This record gives sequence, C-alpha cells and structure tokens, in this order.
Amino acid sequence: MPTYRMLATLSALTGLAGTGARAQDLPPLMPMPAATSVVDGRFRLDSTLRIQIAPSSDDRLQAAAARFVERLGTRVGQPLSPGAAPDGRLEIAAAGPGEKVQSPDEDESYTLEISPTQARLAAPTTVGVLRGLETLLQLVTGDRDGFYLPVVHITDRPRFKWRGLLIDAGRHFMPVEMLRRTLDGMALVKLNVLHWHLSDDQGFRVESRRFPRLQEQGSDGKFYTQDEIRGIVSYARARGIRVIPEFDMPGHSTSWFVGYPQYASAPGP
Repeated sequence: MPTYRMLATLSALTGLAGTGARAQDLPPLMPMPAATSVVDGRFRLDSTLRIQIAPSSDDRLQAAAARFVERLGTRVGQPLSPGAAPDGRLEIAAAGPGEKVQSPDEDESYTLEISPTQARLAAPTTVGVLRGLETLLQLVTGDRDGFYLPVVHITDRPRFKWRGLLIDAGRHFMPVEMLRRTLDGMALVKLNVLHWHLSDDQGFRVESRRFPRLQEQGSDGKFYTQDEIRGIVSYARARGIRVIPEFDMPGHSTSWFVGYPQYASAPGP
C-alpha cells in the first residue's frame, strides 16, 4: 500500500479526518487534525528556542514539556533548553489540569498557531496539550537550511472519544518495558485507552496479596506486581491514556483453579 494511502487509512482508524486549505503541504500527520490552514513561511528550530509554560504548577504538564524538549532536541540534532522562559518563542498553555481520573469525556482539544516568529499551543486541559505536542513533533521538517515548523493554524479535537488498544497479557505476557514502549507509541498517534487483559485460562497476571496462589501457581512466574501496575497506570496517565483492566470470570478462569481448585465447579486437570 502506498505511504499516503496507508497514512490516510490509519488516520481514519485513529479517529480524525483532515480538512482545510493546503493540508497536503504539511508533513504526514497521523491522525490528521480536524482543521488546518497553511501559509508560506517557517518557524526556525535551533538553540535559540525558548519555551514558556503555563500553568507552571502542573507537574504533568511540566513533565510533558520536558519530554517534548528532549525528543525535539534529538529530532533536530542539538540539545535544547528544557527550562521555561517568560519571553518564550514557543508558548504552551493549558487552561486547567483536566480530570483527576481520565474519562471518555476528557476534553482533548487544542489549537496550534505557528508564525515565523512565534508558536503557541493552547488547550483547555493538560491532555489537550499532550495531543498538541505530538502534532508539533510530527510537524518538524528539515532541509539544507536547517530544521523548522511550517507556518500553520490547526484546530483539533478527536472524532471518537474512545481510541483504544487491547493488550492481551493474560494469554501472552508482555514485560513492563514493552508496555511502556507500547504506551509511547499509543501517545504518538493519540490513542487514549489501554485495555489491559490481565487474566485468562493461560495465566493470572496480577499479584494478589489475599490469594497469592493465583499468581504463584497460575502464571508460570509471569505476572505484574502491584507496584508495577501502579507504575504503568502512572506512566499511562502522564501520556493522557486511561487504563481499563479486564479480569475474565466466570469463564476463561482455569488458571485461577491451579492454586485454588476448591472454587471450581467440577474437578479439572
């Protein structure tokens, strides 16, 4: 499948469809923003870049900005200052932190205005800023004159509230580092739900302190500790992703009865 057709298909699947003048002049964006307007010009990216962040008291926003600066520096091939500056050429602003526990109704919209001298990303919530930062990174372009952002105005919001990925760790255990890498990839294309399948006939993958034989005898030693689960939930939230756990019952539960056969409805292997 040609690249442009693949991107168009993935953009539709991930929930946004692009509109607006000269969107074809932009680098490939996935998913395409809801509306774009492009004019001639470029915003130069180099060591003079300074970033202004508001509100500075939002830890999740600050952490997201620091990750963005590190990734942008890698992209343009030179270190950039992670510190905020009151006269920043790139302004990042969230009206509020958003929901304490992210729901499908979280406002993920944002606007992005880039001129030759200034770039501003604004959103009602920190999650909206997270989405806009991914778009900013996808807009980075380079040529013989250096790296830059195109001059563009983007107004964006998700087409679908629930944009999820299922990880079936019950049948096929996935290590924590692989889960983190998957969450990074989800954030890249603005997916917002990790459906985490944690128990099935093949294994019970969660540490239970009340019924420890669930993981001791029903997981082949492959399970997540409670601290690891908290870590994944925190890692996901930092990227605007909510975690939905799945525990199958009463079916798909033979792994439960390896350690606790007395709870089965009949004798089993």
